[in-house]
Amino acid sequence: MFTSKKFMLAVVALIGFAAKPSLAQSSTTKSDPDKPKPLVSHIYTADPSAHVFNGKIYIYPSHDIDAGVPEDDQGAHFAMRDYHILSMDNVNGKITDHGVALDLNDIPWAGRQLWAPDAAYKNGTYYLYFPVKDKQDVFRMGVATSKSPTGPFKAEPKPIDGSYSIDPAVFTDTDGKSYMYFGGIWGGQLQRWATGTYNASLKTDLEKPDEPALSAKIARLSNDMLRFDEAPKDVKIVDKDGKPLLGKDHDRRFFEGAWMHKYKGTYYFSYSTGDTHFLAYATSQSPYGPFTYQGVIMNPVKGWTTHHSIIEFKGKWYIFYHDVELSGKTHLRNIKVMELTRRPDGSFETITP
Repeated sequence: MFTSKKFMLAVVALIGFAAKPSLAQSSTTKSDPDKPKPLVSHIYTADPSAHVFNGKIYIYPSHDIDAGVPEDDQGAHFAMRDYHILSMDNVNGKITDHGVALDLNDIPWAGRQLWAPDAAYKNGTYYLYFPVKDKQDVFRMGVATSKSPTGPFKAEPKPIDGSYSIDPAVFTDTDGKSYMYFGGIWGGQLQRWATGTYNASLKTDLEKPDEPALSAKIARLSNDMLRFDEAPKDVKIVDKDGKPLLGKDHDRRFFEGAWMHKYKGTYYFSYSTGDTHFLAYATSQSPYGPFTYQGVIMNPVKGWTTHHSIIEFKGKWYIFYHDVELSGKTHLRNIKVMELTRRPDGSFETITP
């Protein structure tokens, strides 16, 4: 979700700025697995959370806008205000934009910045989970419900009690239990909760390079999917020797953008390394971890970083992600999809987008 001015200058020098897409353009872009194209170009989209509901792919992305907010390392220029939901019958098929599913003004407790969402389905209801800053400028998790995967969604009157930071990813296990993975450092404010209470003075990370890196969080959700059934716990990532990844290990440690999927009984926790721009993954035999680091799923994209989701659809595995092909600006992104190649042991071949 974040940007760096130094990296932004490098991006501008390398790829320049493209013309802004027309807002009147229809959403009919097709994706080619060998040469991925933006899935839609009539609006800017990022952080795609993809799900298969009723045999169809639904994508829950951020909706980037150019709000004229000055850029900083806390992500103030990511000033998103609503969510559009997209759907597709096939990976290479037509994309439908179902319009605004939830607006900032429809969330009673919200202040600003509707960042990367996720969705889930249970009990005949669709749930949209979202991070937004409250009126005290602290990120909290909200949840909204609908009887349709495309919304409109109605937000609960209060944030989820005990929630904080950004990037919710909701995973329902084969036993029916659901969990939320969440967190992001720097502008995502995860470091501000390191002691258990909010400390606004911690701006980026803890700057303790030889101590275990900050962890993403996990909390089991209630049966009605509207609250945490437990206090959030650390998602620990360790190396092959079982030692925690350290704060200085920027190529492997967690930064933001968690995702969870399960394959042949193994839990795959994937995430962004943020300022080093990798999408990495780690595995465990428990949804709580600890997770053993396995490698890189995707090398850096054009742009400051990326945020992804992974789904299986019609017997193949796909990764949804974003870059800045359309605009060249880190806060005006576009989503894409590529097929993943799984080795016989379940590991991934690394993609260079």
